[in-house]
Amino acid sequence: MTLLLYAGLVLVSLLLSAQSAHVLYLMLYTWDQPDAEQKAKAPDAFLPPRLSFSVMLPARHEEDVIQTTIERVVRADYPPELLEVFVICSADDAGTIAKAEEKIDELEREGMHNVEVVVFDDRPINKPHGLNAALPHTSCDVVTIFDAEDDIHPAIFDLVNTVMTQDEVNVVQSGVQLMNYQSTWYSALNVLEYFFWFKSRLHYHALEGAIPLGGNTVFFKRELLVRLGGWDEHNLTEDADLGLRVSVAGERVRVVYDDRYVTKEETPPTLGHFMRQRTRWSQGFMQTLSKGTWKQMPTRKQRWLAFYVLAFPHGQALLGLYLLVSLGMMFFLKVPVLVALVSWLPVLMLMAHFVTQAVGLYEFTDAHGLQASPKAVLRMAIAWYPYQLVLAYAALRAMRRQMTGRNDWEKTQHVGAHRTQASEANSHVA
Repeated sequence: MTLLLYAGLVLVSLLLSAQSAHVLYLMLYTWDQPDAEQKAKAPDAFLPPRLSFSVMLPARHEEDVIQTTIERVVRADYPPELLEVFVICSADDAGTIAKAEEKIDELEREGMHNVEVVVFDDRPINKPHGLNAALPHTSCDVVTIFDAEDDIHPAIFDLVNTVMTQDEVNVVQSGVQLMNYQSTWYSALNVLEYFFWFKSRLHYHALEGAIPLGGNTVFFKRELLVRLGGWDEHNLTEDADLGLRVSVAGERVRVVYDDRYVTKEETPPTLGHFMRQRTRWSQGFMQTLSKGTWKQMPTRKQRWLAFYVLAFPHGQALLGLYLLVSLGMMFFLKVPVLVALVSWLPVLMLMAHFVTQAVGLYEFTDAHGLQASPKAVLRMAIAWYPYQLVLAYAALRAMRRQMTGRNDWEKTQHVGAHRTQASEANSHVA
């Protein structure tokens, strides 16, 4: 019995170590490949505007942020006649509808008539259903989604117009970046997850043709969206699901991450909101895994990569349990030296992840005119272990919800903290 326990411990340790090493490779992919980072950047010059864009802004209880987002989209550096904007709301969200219509009235007094509200009054009340409800209203060449709190770069449409035209692709995923890295104890770690995901990891997935797309700042040729049937309304990560369906269709996805042109967002304002958001993402990946779209991919490598990323929340839950068990073993269980050394390999890999993220913090802040400090790194170090446990708990919570058949949409609150961060950075520069 003891030998079986030791063998099981060694096997789990080796599997978790291999998985952690692979994640670390993906985090560093664009830095490791000589030309990957250069390919990921925006073009040096933009082509004249040619494509037209239908912008979807799904919003629910976003009274605090929706007007600023509408303003930023319609004031983008792109011909207004090539832009149309749809604010998408459920009929019971009177507050957001009122704020959006107030902004639309203001814009119409200035002669701008390219924004409207699309209201749906049926279920499910969630983002993918809202997107499907609004899709028939769109008429432009390209359909894109921004979240209600997004700060887009004014040149984002010029960028995508150029990339889609030059590279002859039907899907472009541009960068999304959380900004308020000092707001809470977990903010910096959350910010850096986005940093490495969009700056590095998604480029690998795009290259291999098995990419779980991001939920916003993703651009589709409208014809492709219609052909694929829009979004899965019962999937909690409709973006990842659609990305894999795009991959199955054989469409090449161009990922662009250039620090200058990222869409800026905020970390969830409270631990409860963060945990519910991460639960939703984990359960959505589990749903997409069970759905089995990934099995239709043409090559074994694509199928394996899609399976691997979709099964990641299960590994995250296992890692959290493993960390607790490893701590307990340190104090209460005596094992052979070799077994003890092997059991610490996943912990050492997590330390390597932390060092990589600490370096990433300085690169992120330098790119956005912010300032990192040894104190910020120390806060990250203190938060590191609790953060892993929170992620593991969210994954376990997602597993429980999935097994009990609960798939309601848990809303994440937005308070505009990234806009406060930008104002402080501008004040510091001035």
